[in-house]
Amino acid sequence: MTISIADLRRDYSQATLSENEVDSDPLKQFARWFQQALETEVPEPNAMGLATVDSHGRPSLRIVLLKDFDARGFTFYTNYESRKGEQLLLNPHAALSFHWHDLERQIRIEGTVERVAAEESDAYFGIRPLKSRIGAIASAQSRPIDSREQLEQQFNQAETQFGQQPPRPAHWGGYRLAPNWIEFWQGRRSRLHDRIAYQRNEDGSWSRQRLQP
Repeated sequence: MTISIADLRRDYSQATLSENEVDSDPLKQFARWFQQALETEVPEPNAMGLATVDSHGRPSLRIVLLKDFDARGFTFYTNYESRKGEQLLLNPHAALSFHWHDLERQIRIEGTVERVAAEESDAYFGIRPLKSRIGAIASAQSRPIDSREQLEQQFNQAETQFGQQPPRPAHWGGYRLAPNWIEFWQGRRSRLHDRIAYQRNEDGSWSRQRLQP
């Protein structure tokens, strides 16, 4: 039987979201929802879409992993010379998106991005699995390569050269997105979803409002 893509749909009914329920601080509200995602064992709850734009304003989107969050923002790590790294250098504005299907929830975040301190990148690099550290050295992320065999040869060479103590390469490290807009989305029946959005004010405080679905 052929299934029509247009007929694929699901009515959401697990939970609700109101202005009275959410925290006045969106970072605390994110922490609350993230903890619930962990407790519910949502697959890879820290997987998030990262959208950047190039010098012509053309968007690019990929999935990265959130590695830390606090009052300052949301931290992820990557190759600074990758496509996303080059785009963030030209335009340090980006957007994040979390989709937790099992909870019928989404979170959208927009803000400005800057590199974390070298000491912070060093600390995180040091706790990564050894082969992931070797891979960060061996791979010129986003650059063309002739074959899988060549990539594996580069990995083997780096593994031989650096052994058990590979240093963090200068081209690899963390970014932190400092949010200025965050939206919490809870699926509801009949597509009348709950959407609560926060906007950062000039004095650093947050205002929030309900958005129509």
